[in-house]
Amino acid sequence: MIPFLGITGYSGSGKTTLLEKLLPKLTALGLKVAVIKHSHHNAQVDKPGKDSWRMKEAGASQVIMACDQRWALMTETIEPVCFDYLVQQFDPQLTDLVLIEGFKQEVIPKILLHRKTMIKPLAEQDQQVIAVATDYPIEIDKPQLDINNIDQIAEFIWHYLRKD
Repeated sequence: MIPFLGITGYSGSGKTTLLEKLLPKLTALGLKVAVIKHSHHNAQVDKPGKDSWRMKEAGASQVIMACDQRWALMTETIEPVCFDYLVQQFDPQLTDLVLIEGFKQEVIPKILLHRKTMIKPLAEQDQQVIAVATDYPIEIDKPQLDINNIDQIAEFIWHYLRKD
């Protein structure tokens, strides 16, 4: 099974920005990294009027759009899809690690993010939190990472995967 690691925190903690900066660092370490991003919005990956969108509108439950450089599978669901199903969609030949943005209620290892300027206090740390990344010092019994030090976070993840 492909290992996965959650990047969690309240809105505004910088989850997407951290992932965007972290991906090139992890790739440079030789990892093939995939991402699952949870959205509370009705996200659209297809563009109205395009052929694949027209197929979906015509009633297709799944549409694969393929070109020479990539392919994408778009699936319509009646109910929210479960996390375990999503994780199983990745090809183990193409993926060494799946980073998960959101899904904070899932029982998965995670790095919890928080910034000093946030109105909400640091979220309670459950057993799955393996580290906390902040921009201010705190006293915790888990590794504390500097949310602005991408190299440090990438190295932490690298060692976590290797079980060092």
